[in-house]
Amino acid sequence: MKDKRILYVSSEVVPYLPETEIASTAFNVAKKAHGNGVQTRIFMPRFGVINERRHQLHEVIRLSGMNLIINDMDMPLIIKVASIPKERMQVYFIDNDEYFKRKAIFTDEDDQLFSDNDERAIFFAKGVVETVKKLNWAPDIIHVHGWMASLLPLYLKEYYSEEPLFAESKIVTSVYNKDFEGTLNEELAEKVKFDKISDSKINILEKPNYTNIIKSAVDNSDAIVLGSETLPKELTETINDNQLPVLSYQSEDSFEPYLNFYREVVSQE
Repeated sequence: MKDKRILYVSSEVVPYLPETEIASTAFNVAKKAHGNGVQTRIFMPRFGVINERRHQLHEVIRLSGMNLIINDMDMPLIIKVASIPKERMQVYFIDNDEYFKRKAIFTDEDDQLFSDNDERAIFFAKGVVETVKKLNWAPDIIHVHGWMASLLPLYLKEYYSEEPLFAESKIVTSVYNKDFEGTLNEELAEKVKFDKISDSKINILEKPNYTNIIKSAVDNSDAIVLGSETLPKELTETINDNQLPVLSYQSEDSFEPYLNFYREVVSQE
């Protein structure tokens, strides 16, 4: 895998957010790949709880400035970047004052999901792709972690299907059991439909709960990683039905199998 390019896209990454299974795994897998000569880039949302001064985030003017259309609204895209200390790994942050300035991640002070989490997820997916296009950095593998990143496979396969930069990219999705209660905004499917994505791909999002959002990611991926030791039965059945290459759950300190799995995925025709 030396000199291959892997784009890691995660809802959460340590040390910028508290340690969770997703945040730690996304970081450690990228670190393992980076340490083995893989070219890596990490993308995550710039949530307002991230201390920009402590982590030395700075805006990249040449990448910022474009507007993304979300449900017929122009939303400015701001790109910030930082380096993980000691690792020399670059992390890019997708930012927008309307979506990410608030001092919270997914829920409000009453532990209720933000009503615009659906738009935040669409903005994040589009923001990642548009930024990578500006970088002109064609990834061999795009590895997705966490539900807020899970619209990315759908957008890559549909909305950006004619984008040559990603023509050879393989999408790997890690599936975790960290879900959320209830559903995202019920209008998610309509907002995705605004981007002229086919109804057959959107139907699963008519009820935008955790399971269905992850199912959409699995349906549009080239390979799956079991990110948690146990998963909901419904997700396990979806993974089996898709008959994709699957990497079984790996313990916290065992990341060598990821590199072997990446080799298997990129060799797939």
